[in-house]
Amino acid sequence: MRKIPNLLRNKLSEYSTFIAKIYAYLEEFEILEDAIEKAVKYCEKHGILREFLEIHGSEVLNMLLEEWNMDDALAVAREEAREEGREEGSEERSNTIARNALAEGYTPESIQKITGLSLEEISKL
Repeated sequence: MRKIPNLLRNKLSEYSTFIAKIYAYLEEFEILEDAIEKAVKYCEKHGILREFLEIHGSEVLNMLLEEWNMDDALAVAREEAREEGREEGSEERSNTIARNALAEGYTPESIQKITGLSLEEISKL
């Protein structure tokens, strides 16, 4: 197994410190952008990723905000997909009930009361 060079190990350690500071400031300020800005300033002041953050600090802020926003967007998209799946499942269940009721001789009007489907939807079944 190859050893991680000291320079890389140091940078990874500094990056870990930077991320830990973001989380610590996030607990304090509760606003992600403020937490990232404070962490960047803290790290610059204490020589943590200093050169990189001095040059790319605003890019880091934008990238991290976008990444967290992407995570939030993906979570919302997953929830919307689940909701859509539940709606489709409910609609399919209503259609199955309506088909079964039609097969048993129920009137479209009574099926409409039971399922909430429109008469047009029932006639298509």
